[in-house]
Amino acid sequence: MRKKLSRIKNFKLNKKLVCLTAYSKPIAKLLDNHCDMILVGDSMATAFYGMKDTKSISLNTIINHSIAVRKGAKKSTVVVDMPINTYKNLEVAKKNVSEVFKRTKCDAVKLESNGKNFKIIKKLVELGYPIMGHIGFTPQNKKKFKPQGLKKIEEKRLIKESLEIERAGAFSLVLECIAEKTSKKITNITKIPTIGIGSSKFCNGQILVTDDLIGISGFKPKFVKKYINLKQILNKTFAKFKTDVISQKFPSRKNSFI
Repeated sequence: MRKKLSRIKNFKLNKKLVCLTAYSKPIAKLLDNHCDMILVGDSMATAFYGMKDTKSISLNTIINHSIAVRKGAKKSTVVVDMPINTYKNLEVAKKNVSEVFKRTKCDAVKLESNGKNFKIIKKLVELGYPIMGHIGFTPQNKKKFKPQGLKKIEEKRLIKESLEIERAGAFSLVLECIAEKTSKKITNITKIPTIGIGSSKFCNGQILVTDDLIGISGFKPKFVKKYINLKQILNKTFAKFKTDVISQKFPSRKNSFI
C-alpha cells in the first residue's frame, strides 16, 4: 500500500495520473492495464443503480462493489468513496473507515470536504488510513450543480480549503468542476497531486466516470469527452442476437452438445 501511495505522490512532478471509476471485477481488470488509480465511486448510485443522486448509496453496497474491484485491480491504486454521513464525526468515521479497509483491502478512501472536516481527515491519517480529499462541486454537500471558483471569493475559499486538506495529511486531492484559473493555482500551490474532473488540463491527473466516458450512462456533461458510443454498439449486438434467436440461427450445432 505505502509503495503505491508513494508512487502516486511522485506524479506531482512527473507524468499525469490516469484515473477512472469501476464498480465490478471485469471493468477493474480492464482498467488495471491503463490506470494509475481506480476509484470505486459513489457515482455507482446513479450510473449503476439508477438512483436519483449519489446520496442514496449505502456503505455496505460500496463495500461489496469494492471487494469485487479489488479482485480485478492488482497494479492500480484502489480508492473507495465514503458515502454521505459515514464520516460525519470522528467516531463514526473511524468505525466506517476501519470497516472499509478491513473488508475491501483497498489502498485508500476518499472523503468529500464540507469545509469543516479537516480534523477528521487529520485524525484518520494519524491512525494510518490514507485519505484522498475532494473539493469543488461536492455532490454530497451541494444540492444544485454549479461550477466552482469562478469568482475571486470562491477562488480564495477553495485555495484555503485545499491547503487545509494538505496540512491534514491527505495524499491527493480531487478537484471537481473548478474554474481553470483556480484549479491551476491550487495545483501550483499544493504539494500533493491534484486530480481533475471538469477542472482543466492543469491538474496533475484526470478522472472520469467510466460509464460517461464509454457513452452508456446517458449523462453528457461538458467536461466529458466521448471516446466511444458503446450504447450504439451494444444496441446493434442485442438486435443481432434477437434476430438470430427468432430466425433460429442461434444456437447452431456448434453451440450445442452433440
